[in-house]
Amino acid sequence: MKDEPPPAAERLQRFLARAGVASRRKAEALIAAGRVRVDGETAHLGQSVGPGARVTLDGAPVAPVARHRTFALHKPAGVVVTVADERGRRTVLDLLPPVPGLHPVGRLDRDSEGLLLLTTDGALTQRLTHPRYGHAKTYRVWCADGALPRPACRALEAGVELDDGPARALRARPAPGGAVVVLGDGRKRQLRRMLAAVGHPVERLLRTHLGSLALGDLAVGAWRELSQGDLARLGYTPSTSAPVPSSTAEPRSVPSRRRRPAGRPEEP
Repeated sequence: MKDEPPPAAERLQRFLARAGVASRRKAEALIAAGRVRVDGETAHLGQSVGPGARVTLDGAPVAPVARHRTFALHKPAGVVVTVADERGRRTVLDLLPPVPGLHPVGRLDRDSEGLLLLTTDGALTQRLTHPRYGHAKTYRVWCADGALPRPACRALEAGVELDDGPARALRARPAPGGAVVVLGDGRKRQLRRMLAAVGHPVERLLRTHLGSLALGDLAVGAWRELSQGDLARLGYTPSTSAPVPSSTAEPRSVPSRRRRPAGRPEEP
C-alpha cells in the first residue's frame, strides 16, 4: 500500500514528528523553547517549512526518515522506559536494535512488565498517547492479598481520588491472585495508585493489550516489528511515502544474558 507523499509545505511540528524527534505536542514545546532553527533562524510556533528547508534541533540537522519503524517489546521489570538514563540504568532501547529516532510510546514504570511500543514516528506517538483517540490499555495485576473483590472492582470503575485528581477504570474484574483492569488514560503509576487507594496494593503488573494489539506469547525481553496490519488495527496509517513491512517480522529477542524466564501472560 502506498501512502500519500508529504505536502510541499507543512507545519514545523508535523515535520519534526515525521522525523521521529517527538510527538507534535512535544515538538511544539521544543519550538517554543527556541531549540529549533529553520534556515539558520530561530523557529516560531505556527511556522511552515518546505522540502528545501534546513531544520536543526540544538544545532543538529533534522530530516524525516525514509521509512518509519515501530516495534512491540515485552518489557521486563527493572528496565526504565526512556531514551537515555542519567543514572546509567538499563533502558528499553538497550533491548532493541539501534534505530535512529527510536523512542518509547507512552510510559510503563520500571517495576511493571508487558507490552510497550517504540517507534520513530512522532505522529504515531501522538495518535496513541492523546486521550481523544481513546486507545484503552489492558493490565493483568496481582495484588498482595489475592483476587480483587468485586466491590473493589466497582470502586475502580466508579472512580477514586488520587493526589493529582480523580481516576477511574473503564472496566475491572477479579482474576486469580488479582484482577484485569482496563484504563483509558495513563498517568504516572496510575493503576498502582488506584489499587492502593481501594486497599489492595499491587505486587506485579503486566500490560497485555494496547487497544486491539495484544502482547500474546511474545517472550520477556523479546520484540517484533509491527506490520501494516498491526498499525491498521490501531487505527493508524503512516504519513511517510514508503510503506511499513507488509507482514509481521519474526519475533526477535535480546542476547541470552539479558533475558528473563518467559511466561505466557493471561489474556483478559
